[in-house]
Amino acid sequence: MERELVSIVMPAFNAAATISESIDSVLRQTYTDWELIIVDDGSCDPTAEIIRRYGEREPRLISLNNGKNRGVSESRNLGTERAKGSWVAFLDSDDMWAPDKLERQMKLVHDRMAMGEEPALVFTGSAFLDRTGRQTAYRLAVPESISYRELLKQNVISCSSVLIRKELALRYPMKHDDMHEDYAVWLQVLRDGGRAYGIDRPLLLYRLSETSKSGNKRKAAVMTYKVYRFMGLNPVQSFYYFCWYAYRNMKKYYAIAHSSFGYNTEIHTRKNQI
Repeated sequence: MERELVSIVMPAFNAAATISESIDSVLRQTYTDWELIIVDDGSCDPTAEIIRRYGEREPRLISLNNGKNRGVSESRNLGTERAKGSWVAFLDSDDMWAPDKLERQMKLVHDRMAMGEEPALVFTGSAFLDRTGRQTAYRLAVPESISYRELLKQNVISCSSVLIRKELALRYPMKHDDMHEDYAVWLQVLRDGGRAYGIDRPLLLYRLSETSKSGNKRKAAVMTYKVYRFMGLNPVQSFYYFCWYAYRNMKKYYAIAHSSFGYNTEIHTRKNQI
C-alpha cells in the first residue's frame, strides 16, 4: 500500500486536562506517516507547556498559536492551510483514536481507489466517555457509505473520526462557530458529488461534555437548524429534516444515557497509555 502523508489537525483551547491522552493516541498509530499540527487557540492554562514538552521529543509535531481565541473553525482552517499531507484528519484535544484508526482508513481509501472509486472522506464509528471519564457500552454504528439526503437526517460523521482530502478541506473551509461547522462541510462535500465511506468500528473515543456544543441538546438543535438554512434549505425542508434529526438523536442519547459501562479493548483511556 502506498504510504501517503496524513496531516492531523488538532485545535486546543484550555485542554490541559485531556490533551495528553489525545496526543498519545496519535503517537500509538500503526500508520506512522503523519504530522500532527496542534493549534493552540489562545489557551490560558498549561496547554501550551504540554504541547511544548511533546514537541521536544516528537519531530512530527508542529505547534501553532493563534495568539488569541479565534474559535475552532479558524483553528482547524489554519492547521489545514499549513498541512503538507494529501489527506487531513481532525482530532479534538479531548478525543482519542484506536491505534489502527489511520491504518484502516488509508487501507479503505486505497481499496476503493483500486475499484475505480474516488473517496472524498472516510469516517468511523465511535465509543463514548461520559463526563466522569467512564466509557459507556453504547457504540455509534455508521453505514458503509452515506448520501447527502441521508446525512441531512442525522450527522453520523463525527469530526474527530474524519479523514478528508486536503483539497476538499481547503475548498470547503469551516465557518460560523454558531452552528455545527463540521456538519456543514460534510454536507457540502456530499451535495457536490463527493463520496463518503464509513468504517463501522469504534475507532474514535468521543468525550461527552454538557458544556460542549453537542452536549447542550437545546443549543445543538438550534445549530443543526442553522446548518440546514446555511445549506440553502427552505423553512419547510429544514423542518422536515429537523424532525428526522430530533427523532434519531433522541434515540441516540437515550441509548447513551441508559447504557452500561464497559472497557473497550481497542481504545485504552488511561492517561499516557493510549
